[in-house]
Amino acid sequence: MLVKTFGAAVTGIDAVTITIEVHFSQGIKFFLVGLPDNAVKESQQRIQSALGVSHFKWPGKKIVINMAPADIRKEGSSYDLPLAIGILAASNQIPSELLSDYIIMGELSLDGSLKPVKGVLPIAVRAKEEGFKGLILPVENAREAAVVQGLDVYGAENIEEVASFLNGDSKLEPTKVDTEDEFYQQLLNDDLDFVDVKGQESVKRALEIAAAGGHNLLMIGPPGAGKSMIAKRLPSILPPLNLDEALETTKIHSVAGKIQNNTALLTQRPFRSPHHTISDVALVGGGSFPQPGEISLAHHGVLFLDELPEFKRTVLEVMRQPLEDRVISISRARFSVDYPASFMLISSMNPCPCGYFNHPEKKCVCSPGVVQRYLSKISGPLLDRIDLQIEVVPVPFKELSNATSSEKSGSIRQRVINARKIQSERYHDINNVFCNAQMNSKLQRKFATPTEDAMQILKNAMEKLDLSARAYDRILKVSRTIADLEQAEKVQAHHIAEAVQYRNLDKAGWVG
Repeated sequence: MLVKTFGAAVTGIDAVTITIEVHFSQGIKFFLVGLPDNAVKESQQRIQSALGVSHFKWPGKKIVINMAPADIRKEGSSYDLPLAIGILAASNQIPSELLSDYIIMGELSLDGSLKPVKGVLPIAVRAKEEGFKGLILPVENAREAAVVQGLDVYGAENIEEVASFLNGDSKLEPTKVDTEDEFYQQLLNDDLDFVDVKGQESVKRALEIAAAGGHNLLMIGPPGAGKSMIAKRLPSILPPLNLDEALETTKIHSVAGKIQNNTALLTQRPFRSPHHTISDVALVGGGSFPQPGEISLAHHGVLFLDELPEFKRTVLEVMRQPLEDRVISISRARFSVDYPASFMLISSMNPCPCGYFNHPEKKCVCSPGVVQRYLSKISGPLLDRIDLQIEVVPVPFKELSNATSSEKSGSIRQRVINARKIQSERYHDINNVFCNAQMNSKLQRKFATPTEDAMQILKNAMEKLDLSARAYDRILKVSRTIADLEQAEKVQAHHIAEAVQYRNLDKAGWVG
């Protein structure tokens, strides 16, 4: 007898439907074909044990299972459940009439219970697109898949519940999630707030500008000045995710297996802070079986690289293309996948190995030339993609002990949202440009042309401060954002003057 069940394979952040064909004939051997990996091949032992414990019989016949299309590699243990259900249906232990209506996924324990699997959100999207009635999954994954409206999602505890449901003996209740209600309930639930930051007004202003224009930012200062503390509060002033962004972000984290059990939707902008020992592949994604890297997990959010010069040079250099294109392409001999990577890069560093170069009180003990070599670990092309560079100085005791509260993140966020609305309208008809940081030279000439007075200030700054040529475009982009925060139509002189202050590493005495 030939029976078909349906599962799905995830490639990139999308899913492909897999047809599992189970055929019995005379004999006793078990064959599993269709390019399965070792985890899929090992499913026989898990299925055999789970069926025995759950009071089902293992058929004493030759079993041939094909997973089509056969040219797509099947990975992981999530095919245990559809394989087991196919075997039960082909051996007439359960009816096969309902199998064509559902995609079934889940990992089996030896006792027949179901364990959660990765990538169920893109699988649910694919199931709806291809007209399946519903999805049968481990109960821990049900809420995540149920954010896809118009699809019945059933969460089961074990294989006996699934078999009873297909037999018609018991009725699993479909999981219901009000996607919009789930989204808006958690939207502004930020634990970290700028009200906790004492002093550092210039740094907070720089982060506000970065958030308003989508700019990358580098903070340079001595240990303990508050760089990491401030960076962690950046998501609290970024514009809230819209529903489409939340769904796309959830898909990426689902594929990577980063969704917590019983979580339906990610509503907070991601904040990823990898350690400086991270490898190239872990940062950008890839591997023998490609997975999203940290830059994709930070999609629509923030990638924070603390102690930037301590990262390996190769790790930093592989970010250059994703920073520009906002997508990372992983190519292998047989296939290639694209992962989105539209993130804000926020980084911090000490000014020298000892940490006290340019410190107002403590003396730097580094040898001559050491500071230059330390700063030069960051290549020019990477630095070219960082719009704001600001020096962070220690907060004096007077400000630390001041009981006066700082401005709350909510107030700053509202100004950022207003500036982003202006940019959204400005770039409405331009593909792949959503904020000022993404402007090219043509758009700069159109939207960021300074007044005559402002241009004269920029000329003087370039000459007197010995600013590099790459600083020119960055200053114009940042000044456009400052003007948007003030809702000004033209880039004025004071906008340029403020933007110049955020180019510390281009000034003489820092990097040559």
